[in-house]
Amino acid sequence: MPIFHVLFSIFGVALLLAGCAAPGEPTERKPVVPAAVSDLAASLQGNSVTLTFTLPKESAERHPLKQVPAIEIYRDFVAPPAANGASPAVNPPANPALLVTIPPAMVSQYDVRAHIRYVDSLKPQDFERHPLAQVLYIVRTRASKKAASDNSNVVSLPIAPAADSIADLKADVTHQGVVLNWTAPRKTLTGSVPPVGTYRIYRSTPASPPQSQSAHAPLPIENPKSNSVLVRIADSQVPPFRDSQIEFGKTYTYSVRSVAQYQHVQVESADSNLLTITPRDIFPPAAPQGLIVVPVPAQNGEPGYLDLSWSISEETDIGGYSVYRSEQEGALGNKLNSQLALIPAFRDMNVVPGHRYFYTVTAVDRAGNESTASSAVSGELPGQPAQVP
Repeated sequence: MPIFHVLFSIFGVALLLAGCAAPGEPTERKPVVPAAVSDLAASLQGNSVTLTFTLPKESAERHPLKQVPAIEIYRDFVAPPAANGASPAVNPPANPALLVTIPPAMVSQYDVRAHIRYVDSLKPQDFERHPLAQVLYIVRTRASKKAASDNSNVVSLPIAPAADSIADLKADVTHQGVVLNWTAPRKTLTGSVPPVGTYRIYRSTPASPPQSQSAHAPLPIENPKSNSVLVRIADSQVPPFRDSQIEFGKTYTYSVRSVAQYQHVQVESADSNLLTITPRDIFPPAAPQGLIVVPVPAQNGEPGYLDLSWSISEETDIGGYSVYRSEQEGALGNKLNSQLALIPAFRDMNVVPGHRYFYTVTAVDRAGNESTASSAVSGELPGQPAQVP
C-alpha cells in the first residue's frame, strides 16, 4: 500500500476519534455568597427599632465582593421572658418573615458612617397580636438570586407600646440655668400610658463631636436640625428640670423622653419637640451687703480719707464693683471709680473735712449687668480743730 494511503488512513481515524469524543458538560458557575453579618445590633426608642450592622465586603470564601449585595431583613415575634427573669434562648426562627428587601441600588440610602442603619416602625397591630413579646431580627445579604448569605447573629428586644412623644417642651432662662417644663403624656398607640417611671433629659450643642461607638453598638441619635448628637445629661422624676450646667451665649438643643414602666420592660418614648435656645445673661447680681465707711484722719503729713469696705459677693460671675457718692441723702450721686474695683474696698481721697457724704456700692457681673445699689451709708472726715490764739 502506498505510504500516502497509509498516512491518509491514520489521519482519518484520528479525525474520527476526535469527533467521537464529546466535550464535557458545561459546569455551572458557583454563585457568590457574601460572608454572614456578625455585628447586627438593635435598639428601641419609642415604637421604632433601629437596626445597625456592617455590610460585608467579602464572600464567604474571603474573596472581595465585586458589587454591593442586596439586604434582606427578617423579623419574628417570640415569647416574652419567663416570670423569673430568665430570657428564652435566642435562636433563629425556623421560618422568619421577610420584613424588607433593600436592593443594591438603594443600599447607600441606609449607609450612615460606614454602618447600615434601618428603622423598623412597629404598628399598633404588632403590639396587639404579640402582647408583651420579644421582637427578633436576623439579616441576610445576597449577591445573586440563587444563594443568600448565612444568617447574621440574632438580636431580640422586649417590646411594649411607648408613650406618645411630648409635644409641648418649653424653656425659661433664669440666673441659675435653663428650666425645662412639659406636660406628661397620656396615650400610647394602643391605649392609656402605664406609669411613667422617669423622664430622660437630652441635650446637644452644634459643636458636640460625634460619640465614639463600638462596631456592635447602635449609632447615636442625631439631631437633624443641628447635625449634632443628643446626649443624655440627667433624669427627672417629674417636671420641671433645671439645667444649671450651661454657659450663657452658647446654643443648646433639648429633648425630653418619657420612660413607661411595664412589668417586663421599660420603654423610652421618641424625642419630644426639639427645643433650641441660646440663653443670654440679662440677670444682674444681688446688691452688695455690709457697706461700712471709716474715716481715717490726716497724719504725718498724709491727707485724711474715707475708707469703704463691704462683704464680698457670693456670686461666681462678679466682674467688679462700682462706688457712688452723693452729698444729698437718697440720691445715687456720681460714680467715683472709672474702672471696676476688683476687691470689696475703696478709698475716697477727695473729701472735705467736716462735710458729710452718702455712699452706695453696686456689683457688676462679667456680662455687664449691674445690680441695684446697696443700702446707703454716710461718712464724714472730722474737721481741723480750731487754732487756740
